[in-house]
Amino acid sequence: MINKLVLENLKQRPIRTSLSVLLIAVPVTLILTLVGLSKGTLEDSARRQRGVGADIVIRPRGSSLLSLSSAPMPEGMLRMLREMPHVTVATGTVIQPLSGFNSITGVDLDAFTKMSGGFRYLEGGPFARPDDVIIDEFYARQENAHAGGTINLLNRNWRVAGIIEGGKLARIILPLRVLQDLTGNTGKLSQIYLKVDRPENVAPVVAALKQKLEGYPIYPMDELLSYFSVNNVPMLRGFIHVVIAIGIIIGFAVVFLSMYTSVLQRTREIGILKSLGASRWYVLNIILREAFLMAIGGTVLGIILSFGARWLIGRLAGASLTQAVVPEWWPIAGGIALIGALLGGLYPGMQAARQDPIEALAYE
Repeated sequence: MINKLVLENLKQRPIRTSLSVLLIAVPVTLILTLVGLSKGTLEDSARRQRGVGADIVIRPRGSSLLSLSSAPMPEGMLRMLREMPHVTVATGTVIQPLSGFNSITGVDLDAFTKMSGGFRYLEGGPFARPDDVIIDEFYARQENAHAGGTINLLNRNWRVAGIIEGGKLARIILPLRVLQDLTGNTGKLSQIYLKVDRPENVAPVVAALKQKLEGYPIYPMDELLSYFSVNNVPMLRGFIHVVIAIGIIIGFAVVFLSMYTSVLQRTREIGILKSLGASRWYVLNIILREAFLMAIGGTVLGIILSFGARWLIGRLAGASLTQAVVPEWWPIAGGIALIGALLGGLYPGMQAARQDPIEALAYE
């Protein structure tokens, strides 16, 4: 009986119900999109690092996990590293940031091929001219580029020599010497990759490197990849918490206004229910169930909209941002929407439950 009454109340006010569900869906979509972008972008970065095929990564002094200074390490370090026991390949890269989240990576293609097995070309092939660039499939799709075409980077036109399968090193790749000279970093590197002969020799090589290169962050690749997590990025984690708080506030405000207006519109209805013997809890139960159903509807719509946001981001900025699907966050986002909705419906429900039936029946 009570469920039928709740459903009829929602059906009789379709515009109010639809708008409430939509507005509850907005913070759910924001939470899922933000978490998906955070997780997807970090996982994509980890996947590209893993695709290098290195066992050890050496970073510049003072660098953080997610940022590097332009090219502060002398390239001459490679000679010393190649002579160390158990090191089979040593190569370095230069990284030049672009606008947004993209960057250009300069690479010694021959050394990189020895380390990783090389790129898998979907179109074109390796560098043939100094003005050649290699891009991955995601950047090519974003820029609608093809092998043999031209793209503009660093205020210069470059010929697209090849388009590679994504997931290895970087999205935009130039010859190491070309990028070094172009950015004023001749003879310098942004980071260095090492490959050792056997997995059990990684730890001894890292220990020896830490003695020789004091102050340089030196990571086994497995350890470095373990840091690519939302939980290891304090500012990002804090930002997600802020968005969650905003989601609760929006859910509270939307349902509060919706249910408070509904209670005012249904004064006579509530009076009739109470005159027929409905208890305060019965009336409050109706209001809270309506809030609960709107929260469920908003959660489902928010999940659907998050897939739409993922598609849109993939089309417009697939090379810059990667949004993952995060099913484990669906119940969390739903719980956040539910908390906000129930809090928002509590006060109007209590107001309705306290109404005097005689005054309610006389209400015009």
